[in-house]
Amino acid sequence: MDAAFDLPALPPRQNLREKVGTELRAALITGRLRPGVIYSAPKLAQTFGVSPTPVREAMLDLAKEGLVEAVRNKGFRVVDIDERELDECTALRRLIEPPTVAAITGTAAGAELEALRPLAELIVTAAVERDLTGYIDADHRFHSALLALSGNRRLVSVVADLRYRSRLYGVPALAAADRLLPSAHEHVELLDLMLAGDAEGAEALMHRHLDHVRTIWAAAPAD
Repeated sequence: MDAAFDLPALPPRQNLREKVGTELRAALITGRLRPGVIYSAPKLAQTFGVSPTPVREAMLDLAKEGLVEAVRNKGFRVVDIDERELDECTALRRLIEPPTVAAITGTAAGAELEALRPLAELIVTAAVERDLTGYIDADHRFHSALLALSGNRRLVSVVADLRYRSRLYGVPALAAADRLLPSAHEHVELLDLMLAGDAEGAEALMHRHLDHVRTIWAAAPAD
């Protein structure tokens, strides 16, 4: 079974593989690419307005992340994820991110944290404008850059993998109802707490943020 879905055409640019990957990842995470459905690179390439090559390469990147699986002579199938796996992702992120944020609060320079404010504000802007791709991309870049301040590259990689393996199914519905803003504003609030040196408050907020994200995961759309 082949399927098409609603994605914007991409203008000719450098790093098409990366651009296409960003769009596909956002579509997958928000549920626009559906589990069990096979998507062919040529069909997706037509939607994007590019050649099949960068689409195929981007899909292979997603396969390495465990998000899709190749189906011989057909395309790529989105890998499903159940509630237990989502709970396991959340449990692991709870063990890693809140204490790491607390530690960074005590070690990062104010200028390093302040440099992340444009990304935090971009997340809010994307939520206001209901720009799902922009929201997912800015959110990922913010959390990756923040955790990178720990100096632990393996930690950043592990958390990125956990995030990619999750499905933020509820994002479109929450964005349409303007209910994505509270979670978006938490990024700005987190920076303010860290800049104030409130490690305990930052850790608590990170736990609350993960609670919100898990709620979004649970809001899967009906078939």
